[in-house]
Amino acid sequence: MHQILFVLCEHMLATSTTLPIEMLKAAESAALSHDRQIKRLAINTVAAHKAPVETRAGFSLMPEFTLDDAPKPDMIYIPSLWRNPRPIIRKNKALLAWLRTQYENGVIISAVGTGVCFLAEAGLLNDKAATTHWYYFDQFQRDYPQVQLKRQYFIAQAGNLYCAASVNALADLTVHFIQRMYGKPVSLHVERHFSHEIRRSYETTSYFDGGTRHHPDEEVMQAQMWLQDNYGREIKLSLVAERFDMSVRTFNRRFKAATGQSPLQYLQEIRIETAKDLLKTTNLSISEVAFKVGYHDMGHFTGLFKKLLATTPSEYRTTVRAKLFSAV
Repeated sequence: MHQILFVLCEHMLATSTTLPIEMLKAAESAALSHDRQIKRLAINTVAAHKAPVETRAGFSLMPEFTLDDAPKPDMIYIPSLWRNPRPIIRKNKALLAWLRTQYENGVIISAVGTGVCFLAEAGLLNDKAATTHWYYFDQFQRDYPQVQLKRQYFIAQAGNLYCAASVNALADLTVHFIQRMYGKPVSLHVERHFSHEIRRSYETTSYFDGGTRHHPDEEVMQAQMWLQDNYGREIKLSLVAERFDMSVRTFNRRFKAATGQSPLQYLQEIRIETAKDLLKTTNLSISEVAFKVGYHDMGHFTGLFKKLLATTPSEYRTTVRAKLFSAV
């Protein structure tokens, strides 16, 4: 099972725990409907003491485990705190030590908003990229000068540490985790059910530290850059392979090994992501958008768009613009 622990502490924002839990449970349910053999989720709560934890919402949550008896986790969620987090952090020295141990064991740890201060206070973010809630930027920078604060990003990743600036960013991050566990169709299913509008992709709002997105295959990296620069052209992947002195079979194998995607999947993702942005921010017709991103066959473009996003280009435009242009 995937063992996921949610840390509870006083003055926490309840939604920074309840929202990802509901999203993860929805993902497990969707995955089970297609494959009964999938890896299940074990979702539990943990706190310094076995006593009710009062949230900012005014109700209490009872932790299932203490730090001493908690099961070995694969992933940990740290909640956001209301207003000044320093008094709460000073009262939770045991949690800081526990987080250091989990980090050393290779556990994935995510923190949201001012909850990122737990990671910083534990020294886990020294010389690493991080982000936090915009309201706390200046104080965070003063308190933790060794942390590389990325103010322009909603999500920052440094190895197995993830920081989300807000609960909305945490939802995007949770969709990313779901995709890693259960694949893109399930993550899209959850995203559609929990977001009024279709969000920007995790990659476009995130900072990746230490070359997380990179790999050692230089030729494949060059091919990726070429595809990013030329996606609007008519592209034959056999000629791309030839350009980089590889057979089609070798190119496909090395590209998949390095990126986790085939060259075609990678090209399609670039084109569809660009199309999403054009649909949202321009008045180009659907056919003009298709042509801009390299598709001359309108039917093929619409079919691929719907296959990847479970919605048509026109429906997508209507959805993302409903909020942008609503009257106030």
